[in-house]
Amino acid sequence: MTEQLNHTIKVLEKVSFSKDLFIKEVNKAINILLPFEIEQLKKWIVDFTKNNTDFREVLVLV
Repeated sequence: MTEQLNHTIKVLEKVSFSKDLFIKEVNKAINILLPFEIEQLKKWIVDFTKNNTDFREVLVLV
């Protein structure tokens, strides 16, 4: 994983208490990450949201 993607994941983990903040940070990430990083982020979000279906709708953004 790239440094930027690692940073994005750390931020998403920290804001995961709030769906609105999580969505905001995903939108930011989409604007700065490269296409292959976005694909990796999508896989991470799928894994991260396995137990929390409320966050599943975030995948629509990616």
